[in-house]
Amino acid sequence: MPEYTTLQDSYDDIVLVMSLKHYYMRNSRVQENYHVHVDSRHDLFTFNLGETWKYRDLILLLTRKNLVVRYKQTVLGPLWLILSPLMTGLMYTIFFGTVAGIDTEGLPKILFYLASNGLWAYFSSVFRRSSDTFAANAYLFGKVYFPRLTVPIANILLSIIEFLVQFLLVAVLAFWYRTRGLIIPFATWFMIPVILLWLGVLAMGLGILVSSFTTKYRDLRILVNFAERLWMYGTPVVYPLSLLKNGLLRKLVLFNPVTAPMELFRKYVLGAGTAPVHSVAGSLVFTVVFMMIGIIMFNRIERNFMDTI
Repeated sequence: MPEYTTLQDSYDDIVLVMSLKHYYMRNSRVQENYHVHVDSRHDLFTFNLGETWKYRDLILLLTRKNLVVRYKQTVLGPLWLILSPLMTGLMYTIFFGTVAGIDTEGLPKILFYLASNGLWAYFSSVFRRSSDTFAANAYLFGKVYFPRLTVPIANILLSIIEFLVQFLLVAVLAFWYRTRGLIIPFATWFMIPVILLWLGVLAMGLGILVSSFTTKYRDLRILVNFAERLWMYGTPVVYPLSLLKNGLLRKLVLFNPVTAPMELFRKYVLGAGTAPVHSVAGSLVFTVVFMMIGIIMFNRIERNFMDTI
């Protein structure tokens, strides 16, 4: 595989690969009768999952490109995947756990904050990358056709890779605290992929919905970045849901669609978490609805976004 030196080089490689792919599909003897018809007119409710699956090699290429380009010109490289959450977890432990004295439901503070911040970082990264789909990939979209949905899917895969690397810290600490008598429910860790899929779909749905609007209204990106930072404090990341007693604030936090998966994640991974049934059901409905709305808007905007971006 080539080593990318600039973002432009990586885009050029992808354009070359896709051009060769289309040439092969037109000229291969095996697929002699293969016909490719590209038309901007399509049903707003079309997911094109079959076509997207045919471009799974592009999804892997985009994932690798994003990972390589992000850490290409850094001193420590991928080591930042571990150092960044570790430093953030230590800062949260000092200021929120020690100085502010926020209760962590009997869990070691560093373990609580590493797990919570790791899952929030995953959701946040998928949301931010998906919301920048059109603006960040305009050059590639204008060169060659491929299913546009491959880009946000590649963003999810990249964020999953980053999350798994960061989760190693949580796993190591969990095993260490287990030897010191802390009860860790390892038997329920199989639910982690379900939580990742849940949050990934939610973040992608919201992200591509935002991306559809930011192609025309650029200042919306600034508002979204600001709102995303505030969103974290409306989610039980640096505090447990059990800290909030019955009242308006608790109801608002429960209305947050990220609250239920965050609490379930800590419950399945660390054995401490509160997730009311109505909060879980509301989050799932919110995820499905906004994923549908996001894809509808995505299909509508992709027809002519090159004219406005």
